[in-house]
Amino acid sequence: MSESRVLHEITPLGDHDFMYVADRRKKEFNYPIHCHDLFELNFVENAAGCRRTVGDSNEVIGPFDLVLITSPQLEHVWEQYECTSSDIHEVTVQFSVDFNDENSVYRTTAFKPIYDMFVRAQKGLVFPMPAIMRVYPMLMGLSSIKEGFYAARELLTILYELSKQDGARELSSSAFAKVGAQSDSRRVLKVKRFIGEHYREDLRLPKLSQMVGMTDSAFSRFFKQRTGKNLGEYIIDVRLGHASRLLVDTTRTVAEICYDTGFNTVCNFNRLFRKRKGCSPTEFRDKYRKTKIIMGCSIN
Repeated sequence: MSESRVLHEITPLGDHDFMYVADRRKKEFNYPIHCHDLFELNFVENAAGCRRTVGDSNEVIGPFDLVLITSPQLEHVWEQYECTSSDIHEVTVQFSVDFNDENSVYRTTAFKPIYDMFVRAQKGLVFPMPAIMRVYPMLMGLSSIKEGFYAARELLTILYELSKQDGARELSSSAFAKVGAQSDSRRVLKVKRFIGEHYREDLRLPKLSQMVGMTDSAFSRFFKQRTGKNLGEYIIDVRLGHASRLLVDTTRTVAEICYDTGFNTVCNFNRLFRKRKGCSPTEFRDKYRKTKIIMGCSIN
């Protein structure tokens, strides 16, 4: 990552505005890593080889990329990396939603699919190609809609269509994004919350399965079915998420962070970190080294 600062971006949206759309062609990505208070839907076309960072996720994108971010604390950036295109097309939509208001329209039955998608997108949500193609024509025409009501209606249609598509994938780890445990199973949620509070400790399957009144083998299968990960993988991901956040936000040594997040040896920590993140803890810190500042600027 070429920039060492994380901007807390002040966007051009006014106090009484709902959304802002930037539709542009450009030759390169040059905006630094940043975060902002608004929700953002970002579409990138013809930029294969670009590297997208959202939280502690780093991926090289293909010809099309569409990501929704709904957390004000989640750092993100699209970098040039290996992209050689001189005709990059980017459509960025930033919009204001009172996410925590219990009386918000997004909490009603009609908007529940969108609300559920917003919850997942606190960690960044990347959409598969069928979903992108479903909303592509609407995205292409969004910036040309001059009347605010019709533009807002079109954005809500885009969001609703995306919320109905399968295959959207969360990007950042929950621990790095500072998002609480989520599950539609009370037993899985109970164990996730326990792990989130006790990840520094020695966590064993018998203790966790006993918490929810299941045998070890039954709970292992149940957890994998409900989360897509086995229990050991989930615990490692939680620990690495916390470790990544400490690497970004503190000056503690790699060894201190290793032991403070539940790993037994620095060697094992480095091995698992590189396997999951594609780089060493030190390299990750160097990419993310930051001083948070506030500045006014146009959107990325």
